[in-house]
Amino acid sequence: MITILSGGTGTPKLIQGIKNIHEPEDLNIIVNTVENDYFSGVYVAADIDTVLYTLSDIINDETWYGIKNDTFITHEKLADLNCPELLRIGDLDRAFKIQKTILMKKHTLSEAVDIQRKKMGIKSKVLAMSDEHSKIVVQTNIGELEFHDFLIKHQTKPDVISVDYTKINPAPNIIDILEKSDMVIIGPSNPITSILPIITLDGVEKALQKTYVVAVSPIIGNAPVSGPAGKFMAAMGYEVSPLGVASIYKKFLNKFVIDELDKKFKENIEKIISEVAITNTNMKSIEDEENLAKVILGK
Repeated sequence: MITILSGGTGTPKLIQGIKNIHEPEDLNIIVNTVENDYFSGVYVAADIDTVLYTLSDIINDETWYGIKNDTFITHEKLADLNCPELLRIGDLDRAFKIQKTILMKKHTLSEAVDIQRKKMGIKSKVLAMSDEHSKIVVQTNIGELEFHDFLIKHQTKPDVISVDYTKINPAPNIIDILEKSDMVIIGPSNPITSILPIITLDGVEKALQKTYVVAVSPIIGNAPVSGPAGKFMAAMGYEVSPLGVASIYKKFLNKFVIDELDKKFKENIEKIISEVAITNTNMKSIEDEENLAKVILGK
């Protein structure tokens, strides 16, 4: 059994490659939830939805957010009605979000996601990391910002001083699944706001120390492939490099995969991680995704 820790964008790309070369029913994906919130009255679990859409082959793989060929009639009409949305939510995407919102009146987030997963015909398990609500706050040079305001309204431009999120508990079965996994894969998602929230849940780090853990660096050179990971890492005192990422995961990581452009970091990373693999980690095509998956899985 293989378990993947996922945020948005980078890791779903990898998931797309893994599901093409490995039995989907053997996969568990534990997904970050601290960025979840309500927008326009609907519950938005963007990272979870991205994973669901990826596994059901409907993901918009140009943006890695939302559904391919979606329309935005509701979003545009809301703007016409002087009720603009911070998030640009497509019509098909909104339907799934409305369903999840309705389900959560009687079900936990974990149960709602599992109902949607089954309805979508997905064989892999998709698990919310927690059923409890959390909140990310970004301290910046222009003051305290909620995560989505920093990300969308301010386009990640402010200087980041610190990143904080509220403490929550793991969802049922998360620890048991990790302990029973033959391999845990930490995808190339933002280490600070996508992966660390999962790792810092009670019992997760201890569970990771009992299994074989592989991680892919989301940093190539001194910059993230996408998103504000570099700003967040620097604010939290980590070097913005593959070595900095390795230092975050060093307590439990067995194998670290870095890009071909980062060979210079290999020797220093090997001082803290026992095995370092070098390959192309910049996934620009399905072939790139599958080749990276093969390196991780040893196929």
